[in-house]
Amino acid sequence: MLDLVENHSLPRTAAFFDLDKTVIAKSSTLTFSKSFYQGGLINRRAVLRTAYAQFVFLAGGADHDQMERMREYLSALCRGWNVQQVKEIVAETLHDLIDPIIYDEAASLIEEHHTAGRDVVIVSTSGAEVVEPIGELLGADRVVATRMVVGEDGCFTGEVEYYAYGPTKATAIKELADSEGHDLDRCHAYSDSATDLPMLESVGHPHAVNPDRALRREAVARGWPILDFHRPVRLKERRQTPSRPALVAAAAVGAAAATAGLVWFVSRRRTTRARFTLV
Repeated sequence: MLDLVENHSLPRTAAFFDLDKTVIAKSSTLTFSKSFYQGGLINRRAVLRTAYAQFVFLAGGADHDQMERMREYLSALCRGWNVQQVKEIVAETLHDLIDPIIYDEAASLIEEHHTAGRDVVIVSTSGAEVVEPIGELLGADRVVATRMVVGEDGCFTGEVEYYAYGPTKATAIKELADSEGHDLDRCHAYSDSATDLPMLESVGHPHAVNPDRALRREAVARGWPILDFHRPVRLKERRQTPSRPALVAAAAVGAAAATAGLVWFVSRRRTTRARFTLV
């Protein structure tokens, strides 16, 4: 159960969310493969290969070796891509591709953490050109993501400047905590993969979300909460349906209005009776 409001006399806190299969139901990078194909960035063979990679990812998660192979493949694949074109494709297709696969449970958690006064940070192995717009869509305060080297021609060189994976995620969180004044012992973290154990271990409140087998074993052994997210929903639909806190607030307002009306009615009747008595 989350604390409703942070004690602001204490150091700041944050909630750190992995992205793929934690906040959204698929791999954020691989989800855009068809759009990249339509934009002329990849060929049909690459689309089929990324579709297979997506299947492997969804079927059982990706272990360290698979993640390394995927990193090498994607680095080579994006060599020569124009960065501005990539950003434009992501911006044009973001709502169609990502909005429908956001977990309702994750969106609710993000709202609850914000309500409690915590910063929300998305920490993802996917590239910044993909993760940053998704973070903005989710209302995240910050994003930590993989960064590729961009040449003077504005295109990816195929080299990785920063790889947000495994221990480097934990390092990024600690550096962010130092700069922002976060108390990591009071922070929360969420992930589906055992490769994120360093990130989960770096906070006082780790959570396993839709965990792979290795992470589930660790979570059970350490007594970490295990969460099951399974309801993808469009953010627009969520906004049209009042949340539970909103319904409670509306009920409270309605009750207050009814009480005020009753008090006014009783008071008016007493005043009227007094007038008749005087006459």
